[in-house]
Amino acid sequence: MKLVLRAESLPADPGLWTRGEPLWKLAPKRDTEGHPYIDFMMLAPGMKKRPAHEIECLTRIIQGVLARFEQWVVFADFNLKLNLLWVSLKYRPGVMTEIVAALRAQAPMLKLVAHNPDQRG
Repeated sequence: MKLVLRAESLPADPGLWTRGEPLWKLAPKRDTEGHPYIDFMMLAPGMKKRPAHEIECLTRIIQGVLARFEQWVVFADFNLKLNLLWVSLKYRPGVMTEIVAALRAQAPMLKLVAHNPDQRG
């Protein structure tokens, strides 16, 4: 899993940032066996207006937390223009809650705004 960072202006090391396709084209929806992924979005209010070193610090925190869950995280994208983190996961009961709690513990400014909970019934 690699955190993809996107921004209109690139305040930090250009090697850490990229511009890409729209998110709906990038985020995987199903695994190779056809099972759907679950996903969530978190907002980082005002982050794009923060100094470059604070943005870099937050992205390192996010990468560190997501790395602890790398067996479950299949996609992560932080869109600086929208101040939005998108994470797609393999399904396991409770994994989304664990990751969101870990992210909030390390970066309290992150706010859960949307998620796609288990739809398996």
